[in-house]
Amino acid sequence: MARDTTDFRPIEGIDELVEHLAEGNKPRDKWRIGTEHEKFPFYVDGNAPVPYGGERGIRAILEGMQEKLGWDPIIDDGRIIGLVEPTGQGAISLEPGGQFELSGAPLETIHQTCREGNAHLAQVREIAEPMGIRFLGLGGSPKWSLAETPKMPKSRYEIMTRYMPKVGSKGLDMMYRTCTIQVNLDFESEADMRRKMQVSLKLQPLSTALFANSPFTESRPNGLQSWRGDIWRDTDNQRSGLLEFCFSPDFGFADYVEWALDVPMYFVIRDGHYHDMTHITFRQFMAGAARNEVPDGLPTMGDWANHLSTLFPDVRLKRFLEMRGADGGPWRRICALPAFWVGLLYDEAALDAAEALTSSWTYEEVLAMRNAVPEQAISAPFRNTTLREIARDVLVISRMGLKNRGKKNRDGYDETSFLNTLDEVVARGTTSAEELLSAFHTRWGGSIEPVFMEYAY
Repeated sequence: MARDTTDFRPIEGIDELVEHLAEGNKPRDKWRIGTEHEKFPFYVDGNAPVPYGGERGIRAILEGMQEKLGWDPIIDDGRIIGLVEPTGQGAISLEPGGQFELSGAPLETIHQTCREGNAHLAQVREIAEPMGIRFLGLGGSPKWSLAETPKMPKSRYEIMTRYMPKVGSKGLDMMYRTCTIQVNLDFESEADMRRKMQVSLKLQPLSTALFANSPFTESRPNGLQSWRGDIWRDTDNQRSGLLEFCFSPDFGFADYVEWALDVPMYFVIRDGHYHDMTHITFRQFMAGAARNEVPDGLPTMGDWANHLSTLFPDVRLKRFLEMRGADGGPWRRICALPAFWVGLLYDEAALDAAEALTSSWTYEEVLAMRNAVPEQAISAPFRNTTLREIARDVLVISRMGLKNRGKKNRDGYDETSFLNTLDEVVARGTTSAEELLSAFHTRWGGSIEPVFMEYAY
């Protein structure tokens, strides 16, 4: 999230919080695709991490991008920490360890998404390469320790950094040493949201498996294919993971609100200052727990929107649904991830088929799959088969959905070609992580350094 929300309307009751989510309902002709992708900046000389400050730092990249694009700066305590397109059509933000993120505009087709991603990468390269900086497309930082990883001067991250070790063993790794590709998708009603939430929660481990791309930590194989997927198993289980209540046949907006109310907060913003609120839940905040702690200690709709942005389930509900399972990866994956989910969720016949495929999957089965995927990826077992075989069926459904959409580019090609990189994973039977490990043990001669050349943007 590039910019935290300031909306000073007071909250009168829980119904308003439910209505806030329901306001995301959109007719089908208004459905859009919002793609986010993160990457690790590094100095080509020595493959070292890039700090915030200095003439060749991340601040300088942001300032160069601001001058090139004309986007508005996002300022936190006097420091530029992101950019936003003036009409809200996209933003650039920083993750805690300097991971550089594009939050894309809401677009109609994957063709547009791919052009957007390519344009962004070309723009940031134009600014960064003269500084000797490139960007790495992996799901986990392959070389640098936490101590070596820079820290970005962003107020919410200071609060999170203090809090994470209290609630899990891997939260700091999540913040500072992972990258993802995500897609944000719309729904037309509560019933439509429910279907999409349930299908995408059940298939999120498959997404993690297909995009597994984080097999190294501190210059050595870590024994996993998706280190990032493993990190999310013990980051902060009060606010992340697989949400069992979402599997209920009558799950709705109000259920998500009730869950969110009992998750500890991170912060509230008053007069531009971030106040640490990690000691209370949002329900306690609404009951007046912060009246004597922060100026005007009554909750606002902006506080609620910000709180929703600090929840990290595998699929996050805001006024849209966020698919959060995939590792970061090379540029082809930036287009493949939204194509995978749009094909499944934006065509009625495809959604029917995906729902039928997964309808009998239980929470316990999906949780077991989720736990197996970081190590085994597409080889993970499921019932009497493997995720590789499940992936074959799911990709057929996604391809059907994209074909049915009929969104063609100027050369007459539809969106199905963006799935080719995932078809290759299934056909080979090996993930990107396994290809990286093979290279490490053979042609790289046990060195991590070549990954910075082969997986650089």
